[in-house]
Amino acid sequence: MRCKMCNIWSNPSSKDREFRPELLNKLPRVNLVNVTGGEPLVREDLPEIIRILFTKTDRVVISSSGFYEERIFKLAETFPNLGFRISIEGLSRKNDELRGIEGGFDRGLRVLLGLRKMGVKDIGFGITVSNNNSKDMLWLYELGKNLKMEFATASFHNSFYFHKDDNVVTNLEEVSADFEDLANRLMRENRPKSWFRALFNIGLINYIHGNRRMLPCEAGSANFFIDPYGEVLPCNGMEEKYWFQSMGNLHDVDDFMEIWDSERAKEVRAKVAKCPKNCWMIGSASPVMKKYVKKILPWVVKNKLKVLAGGRVDGSCCPHFDVGQDPDQGRSIR
Repeated sequence: MRCKMCNIWSNPSSKDREFRPELLNKLPRVNLVNVTGGEPLVREDLPEIIRILFTKTDRVVISSSGFYEERIFKLAETFPNLGFRISIEGLSRKNDELRGIEGGFDRGLRVLLGLRKMGVKDIGFGITVSNNNSKDMLWLYELGKNLKMEFATASFHNSFYFHKDDNVVTNLEEVSADFEDLANRLMRENRPKSWFRALFNIGLINYIHGNRRMLPCEAGSANFFIDPYGEVLPCNGMEEKYWFQSMGNLHDVDDFMEIWDSERAKEVRAKVAKCPKNCWMIGSASPVMKKYVKKILPWVVKNKLKVLAGGRVDGSCCPHFDVGQDPDQGRSIR
């Protein structure tokens, strides 16, 4: 697999340095764990990782390309409550082109249908919009809607983790129009969750235009990321040319809270508060959308009523919610 949106495939983690599953016993209880990659299914000890994670949370979700079909089905048999999100970057031709593997779309679709047949409830798929696949995003939305599966969106980002620094949407007009179309389709649904997803997609339009986030990033406070070597990071979106700092390594402590309550963690949170980037990824956007739901609810209600009356959500008008965030966050690289 040679994904064009990241270079993780050409910069794999060093297997002899990867943390052993038992390291995760140091974690506290959390609301949700997303196990991601690269491709997490390449780890042969993934079942043990998942077993331990289910002692720390009620919800674990695996993000995968769907390449390792039989391994996924085996995990689903072993862990009936395990969630799965399959990355599909377009319809057949576009997905296989962007993922760099022939038959990748077919594998992903077989996994989704196979999991549904097995009775797995927490399943869905998502697309990372880059250049020239936003039209397929709309068809994938319709596929998810008809299959009654969760459908998530993202735009590609640059970060140390992705080993990329040239991910930039250049056909802004087309991609923005397609995100706006998607937001309006979501707003026409009967599910309140979809209305908030409409706002998230307006945030993606805002992001690809290089504007400041509508809500602050609170990575390192609302969420954290553990890399393959046990480093506890605020997120996986940092770039060394701006800043990069770990809160600590799980190997060096007896309990996660020693890191979470440390002076280094406070330093990292202070840097997050003034981070020059304006990432808009679900991992850091969702926690603050939930935290400040009372702030964003009026926008959601107003635009739902507007759509019911025959109007449209305006993708060019992204709201900005003042919740007391540091005014310097996101200012430097707009």
